[in-house]
Amino acid sequence: MVMRKPARWTGSDDALRAVQVAFDVEQAVLDAVRTAAFHSNRSTSDQIRHLLQLPVATRPKRPRLTVSLSSLDYGQLAERYGLPEADRLAIKERVTQELIRFAKPPGRR
Repeated sequence: MVMRKPARWTGSDDALRAVQVAFDVEQAVLDAVRTAAFHSNRSTSDQIRHLLQLPVATRPKRPRLTVSLSSLDYGQLAERYGLPEADRLAIKERVTQELIRFAKPPGRR
């Protein structure tokens, strides 16, 4: 039995075939790309695409910050926030609140 994908999924074919590429460069290159990306309000990936004159999305679809958290990290955060370690959603919400507080100007904290 051959399963056919729904027509609405065909638009994602190119994205599914895309391959993430890593470039091993010296620190000065990393700093220059990251700085340019920051000043242009772009991700480093979008900055590289811009430099290579490849199409860049005009606005990020989901602007977000990411971090990898281990089980030990969740344990420390659970203790810090007084939450059960298994309640990862509540921990994520508390981290989000902390990031938002961090971003507020000093006079408005």
